[in-house]
Amino acid sequence: MAQTKVNTEHDMIRKSVKTLCERFPETYWQETDERGEYPTSFVQALTDEGWLSVLIPEQYGGAGLGMTEASIVLEEINRSGGNAGACHAQMYTMGAILRHGSEDQKQRFLPKIASGEARLQAFGITEPTAGSDTTSIETFAQKQGDKYIVNGQKIWTSRAEHSDLMLLLARTTPKEAVAKKTDGLSLFILDMKEQSDKITIRPIDTMINHATTEVFFENAEIPVENLIGEEGIGFKYVLSGMNAERILIASESVGDGLYFIDRSVQYANERVVFNRPIGQNQGVQFPIGKAYMEIQAAKLMRDRAAELFDEGVNCGAEANMAKYLTSEATWNAGNAAMDTYGGYGFAKEYNIERKFREARLFKVAPIANNLVLSFVGQHVLGLPRSY
Repeated sequence: MAQTKVNTEHDMIRKSVKTLCERFPETYWQETDERGEYPTSFVQALTDEGWLSVLIPEQYGGAGLGMTEASIVLEEINRSGGNAGACHAQMYTMGAILRHGSEDQKQRFLPKIASGEARLQAFGITEPTAGSDTTSIETFAQKQGDKYIVNGQKIWTSRAEHSDLMLLLARTTPKEAVAKKTDGLSLFILDMKEQSDKITIRPIDTMINHATTEVFFENAEIPVENLIGEEGIGFKYVLSGMNAERILIASESVGDGLYFIDRSVQYANERVVFNRPIGQNQGVQFPIGKAYMEIQAAKLMRDRAAELFDEGVNCGAEANMAKYLTSEATWNAGNAAMDTYGGYGFAKEYNIERKFREARLFKVAPIANNLVLSFVGQHVLGLPRSY
């Protein structure tokens, strides 16, 4: 009986999100993509209906739901032809405040994030010279009295132009002065609006409309009360949030994959060549069927990872594998869709080429799939560390 209730709730979430997305048809996403615009009205609608605050406890103004429910929201957005990447960070960045922040920080920030009064969409971690080697970042936060002074640079910081707050990882102890390379990093909540005159944001022109930027800090100030947890162990806090990020990204990838399947099946049934629908040909059927099975299998790993996350169990392996498997399956589905549509797949009016570009991102972000393979090799299978 309990399982039936949960499934019914999930069905209601899917239907509600789908209904909201119908107000933003593919022409809307096509136009924002062509103009390189941020989908402000869509993000506002999601915020107004409470979908971006599903992981925030009710006592702080959120829905108090779990990772499974959050995954459904993002999956349905992408399956509708939209792009949840415009706002997904708000779901996983605030998790650091929930798990490691003080009660004062939760009271000050979470209700405003839940209501939409403040947007926490930016996560400043990656730097040009460090890449995936997070322990080598150089942006420094120097403590001076009751504040930290930040200088440095971040890159691939998406949505910085559309955020009020940023979760910022910075070094507070020089790397050469720490016993372990993962020490000496601290995590902060930076008020970007308040420090706007000390922050320079430069958009990066990319293959997809992802609102990503590089950010420069010149004596930006952060009050000590905005330090999350303890100084020097911010890397640990970031790692604890990566499982959520992996699961949510996997959910978007599942949505993209099912989008490709939905559109491929529709087109293969409607497109008639040589007096028969092209879907009657096994050469068209088989790639679509194979891609569908791969997505369904990958989705099970996503579901398992989300279930473990909600149970409070360490799900690092499952979260990483879900991200890998869904992105690979969806890329195959994208290729099947392009083959099904033929030349029309390259025509912007059909939207396949747009989603094809968007789906490719998840093979390299937020972590490259080769690094997932290294993680599984070392931490799951017990093979020697490869890097």
